[in-house]
Amino acid sequence: MAKAKTPPAVNFEASLEELERIVGALERGDLSLEASLEQYEKGVGLLRTCRDALTHAEQKVAILTKAQADAPLAPFDDEDTDVA
Repeated sequence: MAKAKTPPAVNFEASLEELERIVGALERGDLSLEASLEQYEKGVGLLRTCRDALTHAEQKVAILTKAQADAPLAPFDDEDTDVA
């Protein structure tokens, strides 16, 4: 039976830094429409990558916390992180 492939490690900090750079460029409005759309598309991908990394880290912390203590786990309030 084949093992499920583990996704490649993501450098969260590098992804976040690139996302911030893209947001800055889009906010300045220096880019053409085509370049803006390309950067927006790249930014959406980086946003998903960062969100997935954070979700994975959150799950890992929950597992470690549960395994090390009988403290109840509280749900993570992610209302401030929703992006339309």
